[in-house]
Amino acid sequence: MTNPVLVEVTRGPLVESRHRGQIAVVDGDGALVLALGDVESPVYPRSSCKAMQALPLVESGAADAYGFGNKELALACSSHSGEPEHAALALSMLKAAGRGEETLECGSHWAFQQPVALQQARAMDKPTPIYNNCSGKHAGFICTCCHNGDDPEGYIAAEHPIQREIRATMESLTGAQLGGDVCGIDGCSIPTYAVPLKSLAHGFAKMATGTGLAPQRAKAAKRLMDACMAEPFFVAGTRRACTEMMKIAPGRIFAKTGAEGVFVAAIPEQGIAMAMKCEDGASRGAESMVAGMLAHYFKAEPDIAEPLMAMANYRMKNWNGMDLGEVRVTGLPA
Repeated sequence: MTNPVLVEVTRGPLVESRHRGQIAVVDGDGALVLALGDVESPVYPRSSCKAMQALPLVESGAADAYGFGNKELALACSSHSGEPEHAALALSMLKAAGRGEETLECGSHWAFQQPVALQQARAMDKPTPIYNNCSGKHAGFICTCCHNGDDPEGYIAAEHPIQREIRATMESLTGAQLGGDVCGIDGCSIPTYAVPLKSLAHGFAKMATGTGLAPQRAKAAKRLMDACMAEPFFVAGTRRACTEMMKIAPGRIFAKTGAEGVFVAAIPEQGIAMAMKCEDGASRGAESMVAGMLAHYFKAEPDIAEPLMAMANYRMKNWNGMDLGEVRVTGLPA
């Protein structure tokens, strides 16, 4: 199947680039509400599934044992920008479990956001793991291990108890079999398992609605999604797409990006979730797609739909402020 063009980028009078994509919108019962492109073939969810990976932190009792609130839970689901507040909170989470930055096995990198990276370069010779965009998630893994009495050393390995639990959790939510035949290594060194977009969207619809989940899991899922919606800065950061979309409709939109053009979102009050991938892996395309899709489902509320569409369709300017063209969604439902 050829995936449709869902985003166009113009320069002057011509379309210069096109982003093909695939989108699945699913309700809590697993019904496919909308499908664009191939939603059955497996894709790596990458960081879009972090809220699923954070469930053991809550379900084990670790989050309560260490006194974690919305900010900590949001950071455990985050791909943060490495801003000072993100790093400080991740370090605080580790300290709550009696651990330090040296326990992190996610690796180090400069912030992906240029302004933040410049600040980091002025303040330190090289980045440390606490600034890794996944340090909040990894802090959650370590805290869960410590609370459960498991040695966190080697926690990134597929057969470590925390990764086995995460794999089982994701299998239960998505209904997909996650074995070695669909396993890769994520940027932060943990296993990443490919699942069909339809299954990924269904998993998030179950988290958003509680449909088909045991009471404890439904409560934990709601707590995590509510935390992300309450503290969107700690899910991503300043001027990041996830943060900005959730700020447009506080408490009503959950959104989470993943690498290589993957994005998930949920609208709990409407009982739906969506998963999408920009085929060429471009974040630019994925961000326009998810903003456009969210705008569609809020079309009855212009105060929400219009700013979302402004994120989906926008003018581009060069360094001299000259108008170049636009990024615009196409092929999405009106």
